[in-house]
Amino acid sequence: SQDPLVIHCLALSFYLIHGNWATGYGPVFEDQPVDTIYPEESPEAKITMSCRARAHPPATYRWRLNSTDIDLDGDNHFTLVGGNLVISDPIKNKHVGRYACVASNDYGALVSREATVQFGYLDFFSSEEREAVYVKEGQGAVLLCAPPPHYPDELSFRWILNEFPIFIPLDKRRFVSQTTGNLYISKVDSSDSGNYSCFVSSPSIAKSVFSKFIPLVPLAERPIRKYPADIKVKFPDTSALVGQNITLECFALGNPIPQIRWRKMDGELPSNHEVSMAGAHLHLYNVQYEDEGTYECEALNSKGKDRHRARVSVEAFPEWTESISSTERDISSDYTMSCVASGKPKPHIRWLKDSYQYEKHNLTFSGLTFEDSGMYQCIAENRHGVIYANAELRVIACPPTFEHNPVRRNLAAKNGRVVIECRPKAAPKPSLSWSKGTELLFNSTRVFIWEDGSLEILNVTRADEGQYTCFAENDRGKANSTGYLSITEATKITLAPSNTDVKVGESTSMQCAASHDSTLDITFVWTLDGRAIDFDREGSHFERNPSGGSSGELLIKNAHLNHAGRYTCTAQTPVDNVTAAADLVVRGPPGPSGGVRVDDIKEKSVRLTWSRGTDNHSPISRYTVQFRDFFSQEDWRDATTSPADVEGNAETATVLDLFPWTEYEFRVIATNTLGTGEPSSPSPKVTTLEAVPVVAPSDIGGGGGTSRELTIKWTPVQPQYYYGRNFGYIIAFKPKNDLEWMKVTVADPQARHYVHKDPSIPPSTEFLVKVKAFNIKGEGPYSLTAVIYSAQDGNHRLPSEVPVSVEAKALSASEAIVWWLPVTQHAVDGYQIRFWRNAEDSEASSQKVVVSSRENQTKLENMKPGSQYLIEVRAFNAAGFGPPSQHVQIHTKKARIRPPKIIGKKLKGTSVNIAWEHVEPLANESTIDGYKVLYRQAGYSTGVLYTTDKRFIDLPIHKKGDYVVEVRAHSKGGDGAVAQIRISGNTSIAPNKGTMQLFRSGSCVSLLLEHGVL
Repeated sequence: SQDPLVIHCLALSFYLIHGNWATGYGPVFEDQPVDTIYPEESPEAKITMSCRARAHPPATYRWRLNSTDIDLDGDNHFTLVGGNLVISDPIKNKHVGRYACVASNDYGALVSREATVQFGYLDFFSSEEREAVYVKEGQGAVLLCAPPPHYPDELSFRWILNEFPIFIPLDKRRFVSQTTGNLYISKVDSSDSGNYSCFVSSPSIAKSVFSKFIPLVPLAERPIRKYPADIKVKFPDTSALVGQNITLECFALGNPIPQIRWRKMDGELPSNHEVSMAGAHLHLYNVQYEDEGTYECEALNSKGKDRHRARVSVEAFPEWTESISSTERDISSDYTMSCVASGKPKPHIRWLKDSYQYEKHNLTFSGLTFEDSGMYQCIAENRHGVIYANAELRVIACPPTFEHNPVRRNLAAKNGRVVIECRPKAAPKPSLSWSKGTELLFNSTRVFIWEDGSLEILNVTRADEGQYTCFAENDRGKANSTGYLSITEATKITLAPSNTDVKVGESTSMQCAASHDSTLDITFVWTLDGRAIDFDREGSHFERNPSGGSSGELLIKNAHLNHAGRYTCTAQTPVDNVTAAADLVVRGPPGPSGGVRVDDIKEKSVRLTWSRGTDNHSPISRYTVQFRDFFSQEDWRDATTSPADVEGNAETATVLDLFPWTEYEFRVIATNTLGTGEPSSPSPKVTTLEAVPVVAPSDIGGGGGTSRELTIKWTPVQPQYYYGRNFGYIIAFKPKNDLEWMKVTVADPQARHYVHKDPSIPPSTEFLVKVKAFNIKGEGPYSLTAVIYSAQDGNHRLPSEVPVSVEAKALSASEAIVWWLPVTQHAVDGYQIRFWRNAEDSEASSQKVVVSSRENQTKLENMKPGSQYLIEVRAFNAAGFGPPSQHVQIHTKKARIRPPKIIGKKLKGTSVNIAWEHVEPLANESTIDGYKVLYRQAGYSTGVLYTTDKRFIDLPIHKKGDYVVEVRAHSKGGDGAVAQIRISGNTSIAPNKGTMQLFRSGSCVSLLLEHGVL
């Protein structure tokens, strides 16, 4: 008779972990009990603990309380519903404890994870009245909550002010500890007067209670005293689990209200931290081991500071690093079960078999027996929790069978290799042998029988075609299976790809064609440097030859540098494959140079060195060096270098014409015949050496001010011209007829004026003034000398009247006129007119025009075409400038026209005909109104001026002397640029290019075209 524990292979199939069951398998939990808190006041008088397992045959269930089986028949409080345990009318001292579910069937038993049942409660506060708290204004206060008995410990706290539901808002002055429930007020003021009640909530049992009211009575004190920071809420040493979120509390009393600062003593605060509640809460999210350490809370105000430190320790729940899984093993074979868990503290490992402690602690099986079959559980546990790993071990024995995996039909290519698999189901492992037809096969130079029973044949020929049979035998029986081997023609490359060379942006192709067995399909696979080309994602650059068939030509479009490399074509059929490869070289602009370094730093020069980048198969012809300084920021500019032209074989150059004491970065750009490459990474920032300043302040002027004063003004030197530290100005001045210069030093580099006070200075005295810059290296040159006047006597004041009725009109693209009504004050020396572009210029960079007090209009010149200008007028006298007028806005006319192009010259008797192309105005140029032609004798600025709306003119030819013809377009934006022709008795006519000779009366008349601007 057959042992009932023997599992026949034909009756059962291997249990696969990924979900294919056969006729039977052990329990697998789908639902397990969880920790439960049962509110003592719950209206539902029952507790349900869940348990459900998938199993075949279906599982039966039993439960344990504190590791002891529950007698479901002898206790009417317990009922089994499916696999769930229902506890009716639970009793606290009887049903509190640790519960576990056991699921069993014919294949074994599993124990669920343990879950606790606890009774939750929150008692009411004592009914005794709370005493009033008296506090001086400015002092801190603490109102104690003293929550009533409760379970579990997790509570939330708020405070009621005077009546429910008015809760006090929390801010930097008031704080409620979520650990103790106490209310802290850092500095009490009169508005805090009232009755306070502690409101406590237990989220686990959805119950809230509140205390008797506590009167808070602020006591007035004048003046209110100040108190140093005093930390009253101190976070304790805290243990956190990896992945957990924790909150540290810190709050201080004091007046002024203390500020709270957090730090980690042995490093930076974790990146996953957040500070809230005006600094009283430090939240650490997703805690990791590296967050462990000592944390400090510092409270400070103007009267003092206080500190508190405590340690945060990080531990971890158990976690599997190596686990067990269900498996099927042959009888008498060896097997080892292993599981390893990480955690802090290190977890303890124990084993269960079929829900009971397993005596074997070393789960290494030597010679498995049927008794070793069953459900195994590996349990890892530390003080933070428990984890379970479950698996079924099934020991099997059966004779060989090919029912589910017969020997297959195989194809092999001539001269190729084939492996015929033999995978019978058998336990224990069978011995295997092969035959071809009736001939037994043994290992030879071409034929090999592998350890797993597979048959390998090398260099196959047509003679190898036929039937092959695998024989399997063990102590339980024997079986065989036969398959057929067919031989096909080998696949061969008939047209291999060849090496190709292209430029960036060009297209090319790689040929590939193959012959193959006509009964088989063929496909072509292309790889670039071993990576398969994805024709869907990279279709803009790679395409297959649409003709298909036995050709696998690859089209490469718009080649980039990264398309260079080794291309391999693989022609493959279901039986074999062959490959051929070729290299594609892509030539393009150079790659970026590397490692730009700066040395030999001087006042106005540095030396750069760099390493050559890739030339991308075209020699580098030259390098361009660029720089940017502290003032230009992102604006890279070409540098002046020595040598001026940096050749392609160079790896060093000197940069010239730099500013002293300026921070610079440099980069290098390589160029070859195929273009300019990407720039190198910027060099490290360097600062040139200091030097004596060479730029003097500009716009020296001044005058006016208070009586007995000399006011000197200038425009400061721009920072890029400081050239060194300790930059400032030396002002030299003297009365016009004195020989000695007086000098003063102004150390502020942004200073714009200096006032010299001297009671002996007569009013309105003429002074000579000049200013120069200095720095730590020395003094620069003086500015031009200016003439200014000391202040008038005390009766003279700055003009107070504003010029009115200011109007302006644009005359051309570069000129405008402005006029105004004169001011009525007598003590006015003149008017200053300032004008600047509204959008492009700053008011500080405005242009200025000065006229005498007798004038009330002036012309503005050197304006930009097509621009919006703002204009202002102000009066001035020796005391200074008066208030400005309202801004007047004008728009200059569009730019003047480009010069016309002379296209024809023709002699007509005693005159010459000059013709030109019509000038088509650009978008920024004015519409053309006509043309002006000036006909003058060479060397003279005046002549005969003609105007015409035609595109030609006839001019008389003079018998003696050279004459010049000037042609220009004119418009509302003014006269355009000029084209000139010189008419001479012995030279030739040459408009733009070439010459044209005109013969008259035996003499040679020539027209020379010159382009210029009047």
